[in-house]
Amino acid sequence: MLAKRIIPCLDVLNGQVVKGVKFRQLRLAGDPPTLAKMYAKQNADEIAFLDIGASPEGRKILIDVVRRTADMVFIPLTVGGGIRGIEDIRDLLCAGADKVSINTAAVEDPKLIKKSSDRFGSQCIVVAIDAKRIGRRKWEVYTYGARKPTGLDAINWAKRVEKLGAGEILLTSIDADGTKQGYDLELTRTIAEAVNIPLIASGGAGNLEHIYEALTIGKADAALAASIFHYEVYTVQEVKRYLSQRGVPMRLK
Repeated sequence: MLAKRIIPCLDVLNGQVVKGVKFRQLRLAGDPPTLAKMYAKQNADEIAFLDIGASPEGRKILIDVVRRTADMVFIPLTVGGGIRGIEDIRDLLCAGADKVSINTAAVEDPKLIKKSSDRFGSQCIVVAIDAKRIGRRKWEVYTYGARKPTGLDAINWAKRVEKLGAGEILLTSIDADGTKQGYDLELTRTIAEAVNIPLIASGGAGNLEHIYEALTIGKADAALAASIFHYEVYTVQEVKRYLSQRGVPMRLK
């Protein structure tokens, strides 16, 4: 059985890591390279770096901050935010990213998923899906930092991005984000069962049990969390030890 992954997330705005609730009420959490280095030392499996202001502000990602962050870690780094086309993806990979996460650009030009997957390999292309519940077992995809509803059904969109060549899905529940009340397990499990590519669960981690549930009940391949790490509620090692003791396969040093 493949080991499950724990991924600290750096939501970056104006070059600094921030954290909010449901993508709002942002407060500072630290410096991206410094936090990335700390989490790598704590045995994180990967780091996610998401420039949450890039798409809403209509600008490119802060590539110098990406480069400085990549220089600090020797574990996989996934970077997203403000990506518009193939050249942006190439620039990020050249700056040290191992994977690139696309959301808004993928929705607005689904062909970009196939083009980028064909050119760089599906293992480099993560499609981020920000989903908001709109009914019983129904979720709508949002873009531009969870600001713009698209009318797309999250389940159908997940299936489509897999067919287009995405190597992984980063699924965030807008309703659960930053609440520390737990992941949306129904959303996570529904999407996980709908696709055959790895799924990263995001949004809502508040304690160790929440992460355990996302990886077992939610059937996620990885759990992404921010607040519990940034504000030192838990270290990555503590999370992984707990999960391993509960029978979840983990990469332990």
